[in-house]
Amino acid sequence: MPLPFTDQADHDLTACVDMMRLHHRLDRIYAGQPENTVEDRALAVVVQRHDLPRHLLDALLDGFAWDGHERRYDTMEDLHGYAARVAGSVGAMMCWIMGPQQAVTLARACELGVAMQLTNIARDVGEDARIGRVYLPLQWMREEGMDPDAWLLTPTCTPALQRVVERVLQEADRLYKQSTAGIAHLPRDCRSAIMSANLIYAEIGHQLRRIGMDPVNHRSVVSGKRKLWLLARAWVQSRWVTVQRHQPQPLAGIAYLVEQCQLSAQTLAPDPAMLSKPPRIESMLNMFERLEMQRRQSAGMPVNRYQR
Repeated sequence: MPLPFTDQADHDLTACVDMMRLHHRLDRIYAGQPENTVEDRALAVVVQRHDLPRHLLDALLDGFAWDGHERRYDTMEDLHGYAARVAGSVGAMMCWIMGPQQAVTLARACELGVAMQLTNIARDVGEDARIGRVYLPLQWMREEGMDPDAWLLTPTCTPALQRVVERVLQEADRLYKQSTAGIAHLPRDCRSAIMSANLIYAEIGHQLRRIGMDPVNHRSVVSGKRKLWLLARAWVQSRWVTVQRHQPQPLAGIAYLVEQCQLSAQTLAPDPAMLSKPPRIESMLNMFERLEMQRRQSAGMPVNRYQR
């Protein structure tokens, strides 16, 4: 009979080996010697073509490792740090590939990623709880009189939980609004795609409110008809965005991502041929969802096909 702690120890060892393997693959990609897989070869092309800063991918892997260790987050600031790694890094990579490398634009891109991850967390409260995970700020739960460990034993939707989830959504909404300040700095033919991502993911939170703020028993989904309306709205809004003279202060949790990008940018000469490469909206959203599924899979969490 195994000792009671051995299952967790085996899980931790497996997660550690997996992360070492991923970092080794990344080492080879940046050395120009990717492994013979479609994914590694494709990433190597992107890295070489765009001089993609290594620390952004390292940050993403750090977030995966945090999941593997089942880390919890006491405050919203702690949660910002996690979301910066698993999603803010993705926003920064997309921004970098589109061309802009200014600190303010990268910060807004990171914040969009953080907002999207907070939306995922609010939407998936029940799904995560059923496998013993909680990503909500523990301090907020305790302020509502909730014991996180006791709640995980029998996850139910209560007014206290709803208030915590609402606070998470409000923070996401604040960051969705803040991130739009960076869209005007993007190439014109990229703006609509980013505005669409902003509106469609924010709509998940709005839909969660419409169904009674019950993420334990119901999954918030945006209908195809609603998406089409939001795509049209994004197209119109993206044509009217203007550069703001006074930009809001970036989140503390993303500062290191932006600062290291600036150090990388100082050593590079801009390549006009790489600017203004408009991403397909659906492809961009699918990429974010694939990364979310891979994150869950790497942490031993159930993986379903995500539906926005």
